[in-house]
Amino acid sequence: MAKSALIVVDMQEDFCPPVSVNPQLKIRENEYETLLTRCPSTFKSGALAVPGGRELSTAINKLLAMPFTLKVATRDLHPEDHISFDTSHPPPNNKAFESSTTISNPQNPSETATIAIWPAHCIQGTPGAEIIPEIDISKVDRIIDKGQDRRVEMFSAFLDVFGNESDAASFDLAAYLKEEGVSRVFVVGLAGDYCVRCTAIDARKEGFEVLVVEESVKSIDEGEKGWGAAKKEFEDKGIKVVSIDGPEVQNIKVSS
Repeated sequence: MAKSALIVVDMQEDFCPPVSVNPQLKIRENEYETLLTRCPSTFKSGALAVPGGRELSTAINKLLAMPFTLKVATRDLHPEDHISFDTSHPPPNNKAFESSTTISNPQNPSETATIAIWPAHCIQGTPGAEIIPEIDISKVDRIIDKGQDRRVEMFSAFLDVFGNESDAASFDLAAYLKEEGVSRVFVVGLAGDYCVRCTAIDARKEGFEVLVVEESVKSIDEGEKGWGAAKKEFEDKGIKVVSIDGPEVQNIKVSS
């Protein structure tokens, strides 16, 4: 029977709606952005929060309790001067979500790519880079850190945006999975239209059967241009989007 791994992508504080340092302070999710700007000390983190991201912990912990051969969690772990940060560029071309910049492939400088500019997030050594405490990290076999090279963008847990296996990642995930005999991976986490999407696609490129558990994913853009486009790409590449209650997931319970 095929061995399966679970990859939990980037369930970090900066990608989740912030938790108030004052538990008595009740704040609606649509108020976070304004309050983060006006009084950032009110919150622990949440610099690039995906709506509903923290709520995924219940479904993900359900999966972590299942007998996957391996359970891996990934983290964005950027240097403070990462090339994608708005703080790394002078105005006026430093507007998060609006501006872009051109980067060169460290392994082939003649190759370039245009990347989006983001708010500074998941900086090494900061609370925002930590996996949220709601995730049962005791069930995780290994944590893979990615995005550590300031020169290059890296959404995927496998490869950077140029398709390189590089020092931007702390570990060769594909080799690790193959050494353990894994042939099928389930991908969950944040964000569906970026890091989950790229991790799933690169896992397929590496030869794995790939399944994305829909109830365990949230996207920055839940519409047709974001998560909808990601699902269409999954379909084109032979990646299945499955339900946590479907047979693909339930069979994990009896596969070990």
